[in-house]
Amino acid sequence: MKLAILSDIHGNSIALDAVLADIEHAGGVDGYWLLGDFAAIGPDPVGVLEQIRALPNAHFLRGNTDRYATTQGLVEGWLAEARAHPDKIEGVLDFARSMAWTMGAVTAAGFLGWMRELPLDLRLTLPDGTRVLGVHAAPGTDDGKGLSPKLSEAELRAALAGCAADLVFAGHTHIPMDLTVDGVRVFNLGSVSNSPVEDQRAKYAILHADASTHRVEPRRVAYDQAAVIALTDKLGHPAAGRIAQFMRGEVRG
Repeated sequence: MKLAILSDIHGNSIALDAVLADIEHAGGVDGYWLLGDFAAIGPDPVGVLEQIRALPNAHFLRGNTDRYATTQGLVEGWLAEARAHPDKIEGVLDFARSMAWTMGAVTAAGFLGWMRELPLDLRLTLPDGTRVLGVHAAPGTDDGKGLSPKLSEAELRAALAGCAADLVFAGHTHIPMDLTVDGVRVFNLGSVSNSPVEDQRAKYAILHADASTHRVEPRRVAYDQAAVIALTDKLGHPAAGRIAQFMRGEVRG
């Protein structure tokens, strides 16, 4: 069995195209797990949603920006917070405009209901008996600190408590990680788009499994960041400046 696992595409169909081509170059897979943050903070939310929903044997879960971009009340809540903290108002407004822009795009394309119904996690038992859990941020939540190498061992242990899994895949932080805590292996995929680390390539993994063993193969794929910037500018995306910073490697986690 081969399973491609992706997270944090963020409306970047150019990066997604590169990843899907790489999967085919690697011999294809039997299915896909997609761990959220599909549409927001990128120039082509609808194109990404159309592509991933057409993938064979694909399973999806909800990321925090998927929730933000389909719940207008959250945007209104951020505006109230900005009024209470005037020093933060510019950043909050930019983020709220970006989520509203994405909400309009996915609503017009008919994806709003589908995104709102996405589950919080995915589970699978491999042929060798390994229990696999897929989450966006951490078990039981799509938001917060996530599973990051910046966390202490005690913080990771607390985040994984009761997860009932031997192998946990996550995204959210966009920072790759592969370590084991109390017998639970935690593999953060990094991100397909908007990487805050020095390596700007799209990141995902292929899980190989058979009756006796399994292994996780990290994959790194180059794509045209300049083309993403050009498309974002052409569309007048409200987060164009921030997206360009990610594409130029100017954002660090």
